Amino acid sequence: MHSANTPLIDSPPEGTSTSRLPPVRAQELPGDWRTYEIVTTVTLKSSGQAARFWLPLPSSQESIYQRTLGHTWQGNPSRAGILRQPDGALELLQCEWPDAANASLRLVTHVSIADRHFDVTRRSIAPDRDDILRRNLQATSLIPNDGLAKQLGERIVGRIKDPVAQVKAIYDWICENTIYDPSLPGCGSGNIHQQLISGQYGGRSADINGLFVSVCRSIGIPARCVYGLRIGRSRLFRSLGLRSDDATQGQHVRAEFYLPGYGWIPVDPSDVRRAAAYEAIPEHDSRLTSLKRILFGVWEMNWTAFHVGTDLRLPEHPDRLPFFVMPELYLNGQRVNEAHPAKMAYSISARQVEL
Repeated sequence: MHSANTPLIDSPPEGTSTSRLPPVRAQELPGDWRTYEIVTTVTLKSSGQAARFWLPLPSSQESIYQRTLGHTWQGNPSRAGILRQPDGALELLQCEWPDAANASLRLVTHVSIADRHFDVTRRSIAPDRDDILRRNLQATSLIPNDGLAKQLGERIVGRIKDPVAQVKAIYDWICENTIYDPSLPGCGSGNIHQQLISGQYGGRSADINGLFVSVCRSIGIPARCVYGLRIGRSRLFRSLGLRSDDATQGQHVRAEFYLPGYGWIPVDPSDVRRAAAYEAIPEHDSRLTSLKRILFGVWEMNWTAFHVGTDLRLPEHPDRLPFFVMPELYLNGQRVNEAHPAKMAYSISARQVEL
């Protein structure tokens, strides 16, 4: 059994899918790219109050499924700038107004996306960097990799030796034993410790996909949450995409796991549970079975990835954030409640465009 102390990346077992690899082939670029325009608008009428605003941005790291084409903004902040950290850990816009009596900002971002698919017959040209893989085996403030997480991982995996089969068993267990809770704000708390202690598994995307990441790390398989925003309608289920151009509450967390030779593989057990909850689909319905099969290795790219950073210190932000997917607004040093994003004096819209 691999674990966080003896990870799969160090010694893939003989005769498994990571040691019995197909020939190296270059990744094929998708042909069906779609471009979206994302507009974030901030308007404040808070006379005499200093305002600071932090906004996560689509990653500028080009991939086979996403290309950020650029940002433009206009407004009256006294200071505004974009911060980028390496390795996709963080990308954001920071603005401030000494007096928010008539504060305004309009940021326009263009991003091109293509559906992402995992092909078990192909392997990546080169492995990811060792420091990135080890970082995604470590525990974070909300995502443990030992104790109850390890016990759960060992119970799920049992005697399964093949790493792909191990992760598939974890994915299936998450899909079958978690509950999506639409009443929670945002993407949920992402507190995996709480789920493991209570034995009540589920929540929203940060909770369900965070649990998947925790269990994978506990058995030595690198995994990470990817924070982002829904920007289009879904072809799978209506509940898995926007229903209009309004993306203000479209924040959504997805997940990836890593296997040597295959690279980062996309999954989204949270959306399986979301569809079951919002579409009222019975557990053994063939539609849910099909969706579960699709979302192991596929991201429907009506969504844009922001970053993979956790336990973050934003510039001049008073607190360390366990994750950053919602815009952050402070007035006179007091955080504006994120539980109702529509009331936070900002809005986000997204629409498909032709450039």
